[in-house]
Amino acid sequence: MKGSLRKISTSISVMAGSAWAFMLAVLGILAWAVSGPFFHFSNTWLITVATITDVIIFLMIFSLQSSQNRDSKAIQLKLNELIIADKQASNEFIGLESLTDEELSELDEEFKEMLGKMNARPALHKLHSKIKEAKSNRSSVH
Repeated sequence: MKGSLRKISTSISVMAGSAWAFMLAVLGILAWAVSGPFFHFSNTWLITVATITDVIIFLMIFSLQSSQNRDSKAIQLKLNELIIADKQASNEFIGLESLTDEELSELDEEFKEMLGKMNARPALHKLHSKIKEAKSNRSSVH
């Protein structure tokens, strides 16, 4: 059963994320809208599209969550492998995904403190500084 669910959810995720699926959805909505005058914009006409979309959304939630869970687990395993392979990395970080939200917040605060003590700036700030510097160099040349 698990193998079948995995295959089905992977196939659905791939198909749902395609341009063809988007175009099919757009065409379906257009066909529904164009058919409105034919059905005199009746309650049945409204309920039909609502029911169809509700059923599709309901099934997609479980399918996509299954794919997301599998992807997250694979990423965690890859990260664990990198931690184990790097002699300088702390093996204590293996399995952090099993910590509570409070424990993860505490760990995050510890890292923020360590970063502050190192007087280091996050990579985004460094990149932003480099971009500003490059822009000022270009404008001073012209």
